[in-house]
Amino acid sequence: MPSDAPAIWLLTDNKPGHRNQLKGLGNRLRVHAGATVHWIDAPAKKVPLWRALTGLAPAMDAALPAPDLILAAGSSTHRLLLALRRKARAKTVVLMKPAFPLGWIDAAIVPEHDRVPAGKRVLVTQGSINSITPLARITDKPEALILVGGPSPHFDWDDNVVFEQITHLIRTYPSWRWTISGSRRTPDTLASRLEELAGIKITVVDPQRTHADWLSHQLAASRAIWVTPDSLSMVSEAATSGVSAGLLQLTPQQDSRVAHGVDLLVERGHVARWSDHATVMGDTVHDSPHRLWEADRAARWLIRTFLKRGAA
Repeated sequence: MPSDAPAIWLLTDNKPGHRNQLKGLGNRLRVHAGATVHWIDAPAKKVPLWRALTGLAPAMDAALPAPDLILAAGSSTHRLLLALRRKARAKTVVLMKPAFPLGWIDAAIVPEHDRVPAGKRVLVTQGSINSITPLARITDKPEALILVGGPSPHFDWDDNVVFEQITHLIRTYPSWRWTISGSRRTPDTLASRLEELAGIKITVVDPQRTHADWLSHQLAASRAIWVTPDSLSMVSEAATSGVSAGLLQLTPQQDSRVAHGVDLLVERGHVARWSDHATVMGDTVHDSPHRLWEADRAARWLIRTFLKRGAA
């Protein structure tokens, strides 16, 4: 690694969605800027409020290189981020709409459903940054993936509605092979019903037994993907992959920002609604006219704004 390679500190709260954002952005900074990335467990570093307010950094691991960028995802990382904001030459960036004044840090990368205006130090993203890389080629084999979330504040969850839509797809497209995976939030009752679907052409995956790269590998083997809309992160991953993607139908909560973010991805053609399932499952592999890869776009923006290196 070149001696002038930028060092990136990734402050994580270890929640899967937040860690996924940091991983995706860190990966692209490595590719485009030759950066080294260093993970820091923020909850393990107890930071008193006075340090956050004054920008007085706590003692950090002496093995860490001096950072060029400090990226934080998750509200429990904010005290540490603010305490580190006066470190020499380091630029501080938060990956969400913060609960503190934006002027306290150098930049924010915010999903558009949070309704923060774009600016010189604010990048607004479509959906959530994630670690999925768009596929160069979509398989022509009739393989479909279904990802099931669970109850959330953003949609009216109904086990029966979700199960009936899944079985409708399987009955309507009997020549396809199906892989179904729940998540940590999937109700046990629904998970049990899904397990009963397993058969010659249906694989039901236990999400607790998948490896870190399982989703990437499964997307690469799929020609269509269906997801429940309750997780913007999950919808964004499906949209980023380039695989033909559709949403199972749930009723959104009124004024839900996440539901609005999902709607924006639909309006731009990155994912389809349940009513368009014939298009998602069509014989032709469709290329999206506007590729979605927000981790890559955000990395290039950070390089232009702070690292002064041209993106590859």
